[in-house]
Amino acid sequence: MHKAQNYTVESVTNGHPDKVCDQISDAILDECLKQDAMSRVAIETFGAHGLLVIGGELTSKAKIDPIKIARQVYSEIGYSDRLDIVTKIVQQSPDIAQGVNTGGAGDQGIMYGYATDETEDYLPFGLGLVHQLTKGLADLRTNGYQFLLPDGKAQITVENKKITTILISTQHTNDVSQEFLSQFLTENLIKKVIGDINDIKILINPTGIFLQGGFEADTGLTGRKIMVDTYGGLYPHGGGAFSGKDSSKVDRSAAYMCRFVAKNLVADALAKEALVSVAYAIGEAQPLMIEAVNEKGESLAYIVKEKFDFRPKAIIERLNLRQPIFRVTATYGHFGHSNYPWEQITNI
Repeated sequence: MHKAQNYTVESVTNGHPDKVCDQISDAILDECLKQDAMSRVAIETFGAHGLLVIGGELTSKAKIDPIKIARQVYSEIGYSDRLDIVTKIVQQSPDIAQGVNTGGAGDQGIMYGYATDETEDYLPFGLGLVHQLTKGLADLRTNGYQFLLPDGKAQITVENKKITTILISTQHTNDVSQEFLSQFLTENLIKKVIGDINDIKILINPTGIFLQGGFEADTGLTGRKIMVDTYGGLYPHGGGAFSGKDSSKVDRSAAYMCRFVAKNLVADALAKEALVSVAYAIGEAQPLMIEAVNEKGESLAYIVKEKFDFRPKAIIERLNLRQPIFRVTATYGHFGHSNYPWEQITNI
């Protein structure tokens, strides 16, 4: 397994346009699951310049108001501008349903999961930190620093296990200077997350100002931050997004299972690093492929196949994925949070 020594990872705040869409999609999913745990949901959200479009497929006994949910999420994030909202939601295709009904995968695809022993959260050094920066930035705003506005991003560059550059871009009101903003975020955010920042290049709002943000400045789309959601682009990704999808969609559930298995391989000292991959055919319960390799490239697939069941229904049961727990996962990465079911450590 190739491990990059020099790399850059990024994260975005909950007010980033793409993440607004992810949260709306997952909030709709959660409401469906609250009312009907067997709901099948595939909801996409698109936002741009005062317009929000919610579309997808939904088969559920739940009675939901997607427009009301979207407005509530938008307000809770911190936005107050008016949105015109259009919805187009239909039932799941019967062609897909006939395969899922028998316990098969809801689609074909390849999913990956990774873990490493280099940090306490079993994620690459730098990745957990960059999520802490964006979460900390959002927390400062909600804790009373009203000159900070919802949209924001962070980036960390690592060279030979040392942070060399930190970049923070944050939307702000027009009554604060860039000098003040830079000093404030360095003292109240960067130093608190990183500690010693000697020899680290700090960039804060390098364009100079960031007054317009969210849908006012940019479009947003569900599933467009898949590297932020997973492993920062450092390890493979099958291409399937998570948000808005119930656990019958292996894009989500199998990726969570791969992370669960990889983390437990490392936690049980069977590897210092583990990369787990699985592939499915639509309508088939048994995976087409299961592979796992350690940091030396040695296969651990025989252990994984013996100890873990990758059939979709088995994954759902093991990780308890019919709970309405998904909106919170839509921000600051889906992995590394010890309270998530797929982050639990068990004896292999």
